[in-house]
Amino acid sequence: MAIEPPFPELDELLAMIGEVGHRLSEINASEGAAGNISIYIGWNVEVRRRFPNAERVALPVAVPELAGKTFIVTGSGRRLREIRDDPAANLAALVVDPDGEHAQLYTSPRRLFARVTTEFNTHLAVHRDQVVRTGTNFHAVVHAQPLHLTYLSHIPRYRNEQHLNRHLLRWQPEMIVHFPQGLRVVPFLLPGSAELMEATVRALHTHHLVVWSKHGVVARSEVSVKRPCDYIEYAEAAARYELMNLANGEIADALSVEEIRRIAQAFGVGQTVFE
Repeated sequence: MAIEPPFPELDELLAMIGEVGHRLSEINASEGAAGNISIYIGWNVEVRRRFPNAERVALPVAVPELAGKTFIVTGSGRRLREIRDDPAANLAALVVDPDGEHAQLYTSPRRLFARVTTEFNTHLAVHRDQVVRTGTNFHAVVHAQPLHLTYLSHIPRYRNEQHLNRHLLRWQPEMIVHFPQGLRVVPFLLPGSAELMEATVRALHTHHLVVWSKHGVVARSEVSVKRPCDYIEYAEAAARYELMNLANGEIADALSVEEIRRIAQAFGVGQTVFE
């Protein structure tokens, strides 16, 4: 899938990133400076007007296939809820150099961070995997720490992928529609590590959301930067239902397997969780 012309302008993309950051804060998924956002832009976009300061930086992952392409990334330690008020102060633009190992980092004179998010290695690797495989000209990656879903990942049985999916996808009809292959789960791995990066790339190769056990979630989309936020909201709402049910002695019957199968059939969803 690719975005068709006319392409969104830079200011429109920055505004959408700000809206996503604000929404994640509203649903208690980005306390303090938690969470990060990045987008890949495959068409020509002028960044110097918003981000006039330039410096050459090494990339955490070599991406020669993306030479000349642009990324917009949150700054390390920045609050997602504040992006909307001043996108240029909280975001950076990177344009990949021809060698694929470096980039021009463009920032604003109002820059409020020393470097981009420390988890940009994971973002960049996920972007590369999707762009190389699908040829998409846009891709968004969002990491957040939704309260209820993250709490569930501290309970051992919910770190079992089958258990998590069969218990979360039963709470709303929308879940099976948006997650026909379910959610992926990776064990706790050191934030910012190569191990976490590699596990996340594998998990998001065919899925749109992965639970980082005891750390939060990462969601991606080639449609818009708002779509990963939607995925996080759906999954977090289901996690809240699940915790409500646990707190009330598991008295709710939720959607049955047969009901979920009927929903999938009605909407033409080729789901694999409840086969």
